[in-house]
Amino acid sequence: MDKAIARYAELRVPRYTSYPTAPYFDPAADDAGHRGWLDGLDPAAPVSLYLHVPFCKKVCWYCACNMKLAAREAPVRAYGKALEKEIALVAKALPARLAVSHVHWGGGTPTAMPMDALAELMGALRFHFEVRPGAEIAFELDPRTFKPEFAAHLAEFGATRASLGVQEFDAKVQETVNRIQPFEVVKRTVDALRDAGIGAINFDLMYGLPHQTRETIARSVEQTLTLRPDRIALFGYAHVPWMAKNQRLIPEEALPGASERFDQAERAAEALTDAGYIRIGLDHFALPGDEMVKALAEGRLKRNFQGYTVDDAETLIGLGATSISALPESYVQNIAETGAWSRAIDAGRLPTGRTRALTAEDRLRRAVIERLMCDLTVDVADIATRHGVAPETFAPELDRASAFVAEGLATRDGSVLSVTERGRPALRVVAALFDAYLPAQQTEKRHAAAV
Repeated sequence: MDKAIARYAELRVPRYTSYPTAPYFDPAADDAGHRGWLDGLDPAAPVSLYLHVPFCKKVCWYCACNMKLAAREAPVRAYGKALEKEIALVAKALPARLAVSHVHWGGGTPTAMPMDALAELMGALRFHFEVRPGAEIAFELDPRTFKPEFAAHLAEFGATRASLGVQEFDAKVQETVNRIQPFEVVKRTVDALRDAGIGAINFDLMYGLPHQTRETIARSVEQTLTLRPDRIALFGYAHVPWMAKNQRLIPEEALPGASERFDQAERAAEALTDAGYIRIGLDHFALPGDEMVKALAEGRLKRNFQGYTVDDAETLIGLGATSISALPESYVQNIAETGAWSRAIDAGRLPTGRTRALTAEDRLRRAVIERLMCDLTVDVADIATRHGVAPETFAPELDRASAFVAEGLATRDGSVLSVTERGRPALRVVAALFDAYLPAQQTEKRHAAAV
């Protein structure tokens, strides 16, 4: 590993899919604030919707998501009925029937929901919201449990994009993380989706898994390239067994060390860029003609709870247990426990769990962090001026950035701070300079290791 990168590899820093980050949300006593923020939305502005389905038909031991095993169909259907009620409750709290530009189904595994139940939920969305023609409608999928006939149903729902959890094709790695998923299973799913007219395909790959090596991930990338997904997210496995109990089943002695993790990530990234993919931000790759590449070139790439996105809606409304809404004035996270979430809905309350009202300084720092995470460069004086504060507001942070500059991980030209290609693996650490909430030592286990 690069010696400069090695100094920061074990620091615990957020992924900055929001700012302030989720650990700094506050418990909500009721849904009053949530209702006020929804009612205050601009009725003329389009919004995005995120729907969370916290069920999977199989458990992966590396997963740290809020997920339940869908051993029986009845609880999944009951969840769908509660979600349909929540859609109506939220719509009633809005100032108008809002237009929708993006719909993202995440989980868990959304297709763990029976197809007829998903159809009812899509019908509810279209009844309560104006889903625009041409809106992106994306589903996260588990190829192991995806039946080829599901593809036609998703197409009927208007799906335009599918995101497949692939992680790694090596059989030993798959066995160790309890995700047996041969290449042929993934190919069958991709072929079914494309045959149904769902042409935009995303893959999630991971490095840092148990028994994973530079060679196994290189072979996985080589196999991935034969399927030519439009976008690839290359995530580092975050081993947090104190938070995710199923991760305790992973033998820690089989996990690669920091240097090996770094080499795995770099080898995979090099293979992807050699194959023509454009590197985006910290961990995404896309084919040259993809809209995400265009957004990067034009400085309009965004970052939200799903990662990098071209979605430019100012409002993201989260639906389902544990989902998070990003509203102009606040963040709101739904109740995480599905029983309590459902009971709140049955009582006619928005299932508000935690909230974070945004201050002017939060918005200012969020803008700086987002531009760094997306573009690897930011003019802090320009952002400060546009937010109505003094251009020299971030002088202390720029002074602290001098260490990164000296190590060749960043450059500075006046008020413009840029992360170099060499410094890209430490991007989250550089962004953390502008995080007013993060403890100075950056060692809390609530966050994943930086590299």
